[in-house]
Amino acid sequence: MKTNPLGRTGLKISEIAFGAGVTGGILITADEATQQAVLERAVGAGINWIDTAALYGAGASEETIGRWLASLTPRPQVSTKVRIEPDDVGDIAGAIERGLTQSLRRLRLERVALFQLHNQLGDAVGGRPSLQPDDVLRRGGVADTFDRLKEQGLFAASGITAAGDTHACIEVIESGRFDAAQIYYNAINPSAVWSRAPAGWKAQDFSGIIAACRRQRMGMLNIRVFAGGPLASARRPGRLAVLTSGTDVDNEVRCAAAVRHALAYGTPAQATLRFALGNSALSSRVIGIASLANLDEALAAVAQGPLPDAAIAGLEALWASDFR
Repeated sequence: MKTNPLGRTGLKISEIAFGAGVTGGILITADEATQQAVLERAVGAGINWIDTAALYGAGASEETIGRWLASLTPRPQVSTKVRIEPDDVGDIAGAIERGLTQSLRRLRLERVALFQLHNQLGDAVGGRPSLQPDDVLRRGGVADTFDRLKEQGLFAASGITAAGDTHACIEVIESGRFDAAQIYYNAINPSAVWSRAPAGWKAQDFSGIIAACRRQRMGMLNIRVFAGGPLASARRPGRLAVLTSGTDVDNEVRCAAAVRHALAYGTPAQATLRFALGNSALSSRVIGIASLANLDEALAAVAQGPLPDAAIAGLEALWASDFR
């Protein structure tokens, strides 16, 4: 397992990170013995980072990590997130401080490696709470509050979720106020790495986001590697919260089937992860885990490395078509 610099932070992060969210959900729904086993297996394989959030299982994910973290050797880094709810927009600083205090208590930590804003930026997708760039960058807003809490030693680095409106995301990234960003990137929608989407591209266009992060020397955590599930399995997900505009659950399932057909390189999950591993701009890829078998599958993909050029050529032809 390789480690990569997390942008300009001085932190090192393994090329895949343990995603402790509801996609996979093993740290929320599994029994304690399974949770302990999967964490020990991940850390033993070289995964040095666990990514969670207050929202995941209404704090249950953070509580699970807090129960087991001290017993893990070597001890992984932890990142978590805060979401500002609509009722708290009038007190952004207070909401952030309360959220961080509660997360640290559940995690049984005095500080985390990375603290991230979980809100989408600009116009949100799916009715999720969003913030405008001004809410983030104005005096007394998110960035100022994060800076103050960082100076207090409560976290080493600050981050955002680059979802919502692409232009709003780039505006916040280009401010230089944050150290890292969560990046939506997968074999259905790889547009974050492009400078311009192909003619006729119908999905949300994240073009320019990775380039903006590179200009600011920000760390990049790849999210939705499996598009919430359908890229990893032909089985329709029981629940899939679509995170991008210009699509819906049925379309994501259909597009995932086309990608799986084009990638005959191991299991669908392995092929999809190997695709993401081929983007060296990404610091890490956050992987949702539902079982020990899922973890072993991901570790096997890491051992195999990025996809061959022929596989990427096939995907490029697919993206240029009207498969969306």
